[in-house]
Amino acid sequence: MEELINKADTFLVDVRTPAEVAEVAVPGAVNIPLDTLPANLGRFKEAQGAVVVFCRSGARSESAKNWLLQNGVSEVYNAGGYPSVLAIKN
Repeated sequence: MEELINKADTFLVDVRTPAEVAEVAVPGAVNIPLDTLPANLGRFKEAQGAVVVFCRSGARSESAKNWLLQNGVSEVYNAGGYPSVLAIKN
């Protein structure tokens, strides 16, 4: 997962709420909250590389991964909670 998260073309997406991201942000991640995935589906389909999603604990990002796969995004991975992603990015 570390190699994937650090790849230049990976679309790294934080599905937490903006309030959660304001407390602790992960460098290089784009905030697209879970409840806004349908409105942002095009951004995922336009991604050049793999899509890696994460949240606080991994539950919302698992939901996001499953929804994206069901809606035509082919390469999606759940990185779990932001602490592990933050450790990789730092």
